Amino acid sequence: MLGKLLHYKGIEFDAIDVDIVASKEQLLSPAAPELLVPELTLNDGEKIAASERIVLRLEELYPEPTILPPDQRGIQIALARYINSIEDEFWRLALPDVFAWFRRLGAEYEAAYRQITDRYSGAGFCERAENERGTMHTIHLLGPFETALEGKAFLMGRIGLADFALYGELHSLAISGELKLPGKFPNLHAFHGRIDRISASLDDAGA
Repeated sequence: MLGKLLHYKGIEFDAIDVDIVASKEQLLSPAAPELLVPELTLNDGEKIAASERIVLRLEELYPEPTILPPDQRGIQIALARYINSIEDEFWRLALPDVFAWFRRLGAEYEAAYRQITDRYSGAGFCERAENERGTMHTIHLLGPFETALEGKAFLMGRIGLADFALYGELHSLAISGELKLPGKFPNLHAFHGRIDRISASLDDAGA
């Protein structure tokens, strides 16, 4: 989500990926949740941790184009928090493809990812996710977003934080290069493609 948001605001950045094999012991330590929190370092050295704090700080420093329209600020933040709270449901759908992606890097990467995911999401999460892929509960959660996007480019009519939050979760389902959604969700498919093509231009985003 954060990378796409930075692109939208026209902010150049360098992303630093973590090698999960080299860092496995750290990621399995009691400090693991803290290590998994995204962090942004600004040019002046200021460090900001956690997605929502990063978003709010970026909105202060780079108010245009906005992702928190004044008349929607509260609902955009609340909706983004809700979307983040159900991220495990998206991961249940995404994990088989994520495992396959890590497997291509090497068996040690898949094993490390499974261990780290179970450490963060609870013992047995990976096995349950594989067995429950495409459950009716997940489909039920996706339904309201499909309905909300009927006839609209974005959830609240104009682009905002909630759209980036939803895109971030949906994008986890596209690690194979193809967006894999259960059932027929044409509005969500179109929405993902729309945000995926986003640039610093609002007109481009709505195309």
